[in-house]
Amino acid sequence: MPNHALLSASSSHRWLNCPPSARLCEGYDDKGSDFAAEGTDAHALCEFKLRTALGMEARDPTEDLTWYNPEMEECANGYAAFVLELVEEAKKTCPDPVVLIEQRLDYSKYVAEGFGTGDCVIIADGTLHIVDFKYGRGVLVEAEDNPQMKLYALGALELFDCIYDIDTVSMTIYQPRRSNISTYTIPKADLYEWADHVLAPTAELAFNGDGEYRCGEWCQFCKAKADCRERANANMDLARFEFRQPPLLTDEEVEEILGRIDDLIAWASDIKDYALQAAISGKHWTGYKLVEGRSNRKYTDERAVVAAVKAAGYDPYEHKVLGVTAMTTLLGKKQFNDILGGLITKPQGKPTLVPDSDKRPAMTNIITEFMEEN
Repeated sequence: MPNHALLSASSSHRWLNCPPSARLCEGYDDKGSDFAAEGTDAHALCEFKLRTALGMEARDPTEDLTWYNPEMEECANGYAAFVLELVEEAKKTCPDPVVLIEQRLDYSKYVAEGFGTGDCVIIADGTLHIVDFKYGRGVLVEAEDNPQMKLYALGALELFDCIYDIDTVSMTIYQPRRSNISTYTIPKADLYEWADHVLAPTAELAFNGDGEYRCGEWCQFCKAKADCRERANANMDLARFEFRQPPLLTDEEVEEILGRIDDLIAWASDIKDYALQAAISGKHWTGYKLVEGRSNRKYTDERAVVAAVKAAGYDPYEHKVLGVTAMTTLLGKKQFNDILGGLITKPQGKPTLVPDSDKRPAMTNIITEFMEEN
């Protein structure tokens, strides 16, 4: 049995928006990444912490975790505590809620060969609650209308809807390194309607390699993103602006470019990385060559360096206060707040232009203040 479905829940945001990308990605090796390996370790630790907290038998995986560190320990403890709070809340209306950890969830009723693994599933009177742990600190993941979470929920309903009287589905993303706990709740009937009218027909297109290619932020994790013709066409379309200087563009043209420039930068970076990796593998690009990049000098043996410098009568160490993140890791969040809470300030961030959909409040600038006062 394969470990990953072709139409996996984790990649559903991509194949629901770009159905043929599912089959296209089959031709690419899964290279993995340090981020993925780190996430796998964090999930293993979370499972152990949660099982232990619930009084279940579990083996401590810590010594086998390559990426284990105090931050991971703290995040796993926080996750276990959060789930325990949900369970205690469920007990207020249901004396014996069901809690399942790392549960295989089959949603193949709507998606051919579709299955995934739910980090935690809680079933209580009337409500099914799915909790998904995200260890990544890069992309903020929201639960609202999240297709991965909805697929997990459909898989859980397939198991329990006929046993329990479920009418509401609640889905939570727990992302500690982004201080993000996001919950989305919908009626079960609405979830089934989406499954029948949106999910199932789109999944059929994706499984058959049909449908239209579409570019968007979902391209970020696509294996074919570097040499996808549709993505290239979409980004090269900006060439019609002829690289005119900003003052020569209309406001409408600037707004259109702003909406697409991040994708253009990401695409250009992907092309450079793709070309570099191909060259390392032996590909010759006309007009280009591989050269050795710059490097910095480094010590061959730090302990020997320390001994030699001390023997010469000097202090080989630099002394400075740990940064806020490093100090938090050293002390732990609670002790950090107890000891240093009154000595921390957060200066105003540098102005950044973002789409209106960004959840951060708009800055009040000098011109706005003047207009409001008058």
